[in-house]
Amino acid sequence: MTIPQLRKEEQQLNLDSLTWGDLTWVNIERPTERETEYLAQNYPFHHLDLDDCLSRIQRPKIDEYKDYLFLVFHFPVFSKEARVTTTSQLSVFIGEKYLITLHTGELKPLVKLFRECQIDKESRQENFSRGSGYLLYRIIDRLVDYCLPILNKIGDNIEDVEDDIFSDRARGTVRGISILRRDIISFRRIIYPMRAVIGSLEPKVRQFTKMDMTVYFGDMVDHVDKIWDALDEYKEVIEGLSDTHDSLYTYRTNEVMRMLTIIATILLPITVVASIYGMNMPLPFQHSSYSLLYVFLIMLVVVGSMLYFFHRKHWI
Repeated sequence: MTIPQLRKEEQQLNLDSLTWGDLTWVNIERPTERETEYLAQNYPFHHLDLDDCLSRIQRPKIDEYKDYLFLVFHFPVFSKEARVTTTSQLSVFIGEKYLITLHTGELKPLVKLFRECQIDKESRQENFSRGSGYLLYRIIDRLVDYCLPILNKIGDNIEDVEDDIFSDRARGTVRGISILRRDIISFRRIIYPMRAVIGSLEPKVRQFTKMDMTVYFGDMVDHVDKIWDALDEYKEVIEGLSDTHDSLYTYRTNEVMRMLTIIATILLPITVVASIYGMNMPLPFQHSSYSLLYVFLIMLVVVGSMLYFFHRKHWI
């Protein structure tokens, strides 16, 4: 089956359309008001839903109408340069014979799936032949699985920070711990509302597919729960590492202060002896040719006595 060409007005918009049988997938990257106006003219969508597609502050949700569903999803996107996890929004309109996705183009699995369907006949048949509900499942399932590499990357970074804490490179671990804590908090903020949306998705899209999707959506919910459980574990680990780092840093600081205190205490009597023999008054051994040696011997006796005392007290 050939892919239909876009109409002239569609070619001027930032959208791609793909049809197989009686199902059409319209993919819009970086939507603007022109694309939402096109959707308003060709589909029975509520104008508030179209406005939500352009908004970046929408929470994940499902709005149910007579002939279609409007869904908003949030998925994490990891920036290697900034080492931070950000949110990418996916808006979806699903009806009996169409599926419309609007996103910023950052969700690579979605972009890749659409390209596969464009160039591969077998991929189109596999994803389109079971209805728009199954196509939606394929999209969301890929995006949920896309969270796992990001999760694994956070886990690897936690292991690196853990190694640094117990090494000589502990000075820079405060920044690493702070970045990881920020990533985990951001990730949890994305996944938490998504659990409820994905958990309630199957009964609502049942009318848009020709097969029983209970097992498929159940498996996807299990993956989301697995991600949430891993984030909970990472949260506890990073908090524990933060406490460990603080304890080790405090211990190292106390060790430095202890040594400086011991050195200052040892130098104090030496300073006193040197000050006494610097006075302009008669003192023992002052006129002896070995007076400097006597002063050094006195200092050595004082230092040795103090070191022996500190050792007996297990301070050094």
